[in-house]
Amino acid sequence: MGQHGSRSPLWLAWVGEQMPTLDEVWRVYLRRFAVDHWYRFLKQRLHWTLPKIATPKQCERWSDLMPIITWELWLARDIVSDNPLPWQKSIDKLTPGRVAQSMGGVLARIDTPAKAPKPRGKSPGWETGQPRQRRITYPIVRKRTSKPRKQAAKSA
Repeated sequence: MGQHGSRSPLWLAWVGEQMPTLDEVWRVYLRRFAVDHWYRFLKQRLHWTLPKIATPKQCERWSDLMPIITWELWLARDIVSDNPLPWQKSIDKLTPGRVAQSMGGVLARIDTPAKAPKPRGKSPGWETGQPRQRRITYPIVRKRTSKPRKQAAKSA
């Protein structure tokens, strides 16, 4: 019986030159929970998978921003104050989600270097007769192939 009451065996694989000790393997295995929670945070709070990105290069750039945003939140935890929602309790050690929740005040103080947009009137729109091109769509990559649906038996 394992340390945490699990009766099933734990199968682990190692790829590398030298096999680490079992203690090291177990410590690395336990670290996966932090990584799993980080991916969940990216998807739910930072909306990693929300945008409909057109090209693989754009998808790669968007994904490259996620660790940078995470570091920004981690570094900003000392300059933001807790801003709990009415149903949340105040906490001293801010989580990345709480820091993101409080970043609005920081961004408002920093302001933007861009000038305010100037009103220009009604846009003329697309010129009549000018050909348009639809954006390129890429096939969705699925993790597994779907099984064909069973055909309903035909009645006589």
